[in-house]
Amino acid sequence: MKESLLQALDGLETQLEEALAQAQSESDLLQIKGRFLGKKGELAQVLSAMGRLSAEERPQVGVKANQVKEALCSRLQSSLQGFQQKVLDQALASDHFDITLPGVPVEFSSMHPLIQVLEEINTLFRRLGFEVRYGPEIEDEYHNFEALNIPEDHPARDEQDTFYLKTGRLLRTHTSTVQIRVMETEKPPIKMIAPGTVYRSDHDLTHSPMFHQVEGLWVDRGIHFGHLKGVLKLFVKSFFGSETNLRFRASYFPFTEPSAELDVSCVFCHAKKSACPVCKDTGWLEVLGCGMVDPNVFEKVGLDPQVYSGFAFGMGVERMAMLKLGIPDLRLFFENDLRFLKQF
Repeated sequence: MKESLLQALDGLETQLEEALAQAQSESDLLQIKGRFLGKKGELAQVLSAMGRLSAEERPQVGVKANQVKEALCSRLQSSLQGFQQKVLDQALASDHFDITLPGVPVEFSSMHPLIQVLEEINTLFRRLGFEVRYGPEIEDEYHNFEALNIPEDHPARDEQDTFYLKTGRLLRTHTSTVQIRVMETEKPPIKMIAPGTVYRSDHDLTHSPMFHQVEGLWVDRGIHFGHLKGVLKLFVKSFFGSETNLRFRASYFPFTEPSAELDVSCVFCHAKKSACPVCKDTGWLEVLGCGMVDPNVFEKVGLDPQVYSGFAFGMGVERMAMLKLGIPDLRLFFENDLRFLKQF
């Protein structure tokens, strides 16, 4: 039995050479490899018969089997490399490629203007002591509406304004949801901004169904409207320039009371009101909404409004970028036109 197995092992190398001599392609080599080294190949059949050998004979055949296996693998690998080199040589011979020709230039742009503006906003608020916080883009109605004091009959909850998912959840319509999640899990003082992507069912020259917002929140004991005005004044003059004027107009938001909208002097006509199509000759441009956090919101997150107070604000990054960079059409941000992007 031992002698027959040793003879079979010796014969495998000869059989392999005969098979390789007839191989015409890399595919043939792979078939030959399976025939000799596969799970049911020639070598495997010899090894399966070793179980019938005695304890003294088995090591002798095993050593021979390992030697043959290494020889088969080495020979197959050598043949495979030879075929691959042959294919490469044929390709080089048929394809006349001049390596001295210059390469095709790859065009690169700078950082996207939206990212530039978003990073500048984040940096300015970090300097004022605000932390940058993030949250999920797929939200539930509680965090997106109810916790922010937005009633069930509010127009913002209609399907024509909000993207609802089949699961009953929705794509967040503002990053105020991050403020709720932070206040639920952390105790004041809280001083944060929440930049991120938001979604609303709206699309025209100045609106996109997907856009970016930065929401801000400062909650602590004794926070009042003067703190809000001071922070936003520092931000506006740092962002648009020290010569920029600003004003607060009374407004309404469900989650702040009192609420205001912040206007800045027109960055195009510089408040000269000289037939300016952007500010419509008013000399002012609205840039963000703000206000003191409504006590109902504090109660939703388990904070005592008799102890804590705070303010919140929110702005659209696209609008801030359009005003700062003089961009007339919102869609330019998303068309990936290098002629546009190279300007920034």
